[in-house]
Amino acid sequence: MQSTVEFTNNESLDSLCGKRIILGVTGGIAAYKAAYIASALTQRGADVHVVLTEHGAMFVGPATFWGITRNPVITGMFDQPPDGEIKHISLSESADLLLIAPATANVIGKLANGIADDMLTTMALAVRCPIIIAPAMNANMYSNPAVVTNIDRLRQRGCIIVDPEEGRLACGAEGRGRLADPDKILRVVEEVLLGITRDYAGRTVVVTAGPTQEPIDPVRFISNRSSGKMGYAIAECAARRGAKVVLISGPTDLETPSGVEIVRVRTASDMFEAVDKAIADADVLICAAAPADFVPAEASSEKIKKSDSLTLKLDKAVDILAEVGKRKGRTVLVGFAAETSDLEKNAAEKLVSKNLDLIVANDVSQGNEVFGSDTNEVTLISRTGDKIRWPRMSKREVANGILNYVKEHFLEGRS
Repeated sequence: MQSTVEFTNNESLDSLCGKRIILGVTGGIAAYKAAYIASALTQRGADVHVVLTEHGAMFVGPATFWGITRNPVITGMFDQPPDGEIKHISLSESADLLLIAPATANVIGKLANGIADDMLTTMALAVRCPIIIAPAMNANMYSNPAVVTNIDRLRQRGCIIVDPEEGRLACGAEGRGRLADPDKILRVVEEVLLGITRDYAGRTVVVTAGPTQEPIDPVRFISNRSSGKMGYAIAECAARRGAKVVLISGPTDLETPSGVEIVRVRTASDMFEAVDKAIADADVLICAAAPADFVPAEASSEKIKKSDSLTLKLDKAVDILAEVGKRKGRTVLVGFAAETSDLEKNAAEKLVSKNLDLIVANDVSQGNEVFGSDTNEVTLISRTGDKIRWPRMSKREVANGILNYVKEHFLEGRS
């Protein structure tokens, strides 16, 4: 079996367009990471307004944040506003979220005790939106009883704390106090603003995606038009909802979703071996890949020379769904059916013959944009008898819909 396993942290948040976020940046060495956070939020469409404390500006200047967000950076409490608005009132009333990253022990203490002596702490008292706080400081400071009490007090008031991580600190010591990974902070922002719940926490979801490539010779192969986008969307959504996700992917050009373990394979045989290994620990297996149905009976070890014609003998490839259906045990098995005619009839027959719990059927006949598209129009057919037709929607919406159905009909009440 030729496969590789990778872990990546590439992030691909859903659009935050229309969301106004106040980003508070305080005086710690981790302030430079706030520039990445501001950039990531801005690229995802958020309207980001940076409030930079006096000490924060000693680490990263206002010009950096202005260049990233294209919004004026708020620094002094009594700066003359360019538009005549009282910023701590106007922004606090319109903000969807206040994010403070990094948050020093000093600012955490002020927030916990209702002190408002600069623009950031004043805004924190005025906002009525959710507040996310990402502490960063020396390990001894973080474990100090006063800081522990202040953080607990903020939690009790409804603030969301993104706990710091262990590692080497700026002072050279090792311990807990490093700012949480910015991508983790971004995921928490998404969960809060987009209402994503972590209802798959403690579950293992295995997803297959993409085509396979069956070699004819060292430079040629048989494949299909699958882009892998549907499977990658399912893996991404499952990870965001708290699942441990293993994505078994044929060759694609897609970035690996954040927090997902990826196993890269090339042939249908490779994919089957990877699936067979992963299913033992899987609560859910969603087979969104399009592995080859037929493979060359014999692949040439040397490039076949160009000729007027070439005859290929094809053998039947391993039927991954059928084989897994025989041994799935308690694993919830979801398959896909790409059909060009008799969509529901053919999908329903496949549901039974492969011993699936749920099948997702889509019409791939000429004129229907499926391969390579960011949208899909599907029908869900369940062994419980349900038949649900969905209108065309984004593949992420389809992915979350599948996960919702699986959770409600097959996982509820299961330990």
